[in-house]
Amino acid sequence: MVLIIGGQSSGKLDYVLSLGYTPDMVADGVIDDRPVVYNLQDIIAKDPRNASELLPLLENKELVICNEVGSGVIPVIKNDRMAREATGRLCVLLAKKATKVIRLICGIPTVIKGS
Repeated sequence: MVLIIGGQSSGKLDYVLSLGYTPDMVADGVIDDRPVVYNLQDIIAKDPRNASELLPLLENKELVICNEVGSGVIPVIKNDRMAREATGRLCVLLAKKATKVIRLICGIPTVIKGS
């Protein structure tokens, strides 16, 4: 599994499509049988208390794409804070399991784990 992270609108999806994946191979905000999960943070926001249960499902994906959510103003709404923390914790676990971790900034990929 390859984990791709970056800020919102940093070019993550365009990068994945440039690798040869097609839009129909990308599951946006859901986990199903497609090889790419996009917007992981949205999946976690639906049920942040059970985010760790997603790990076994995500380990079998080819690519997992998630917004970086740990910077900026801390949310006032409790569920938003919980989702932010759960997303960060799950991304740490995914990064440990991933063969490669790529961070995109302004559409430029930087490999931060793997080769």
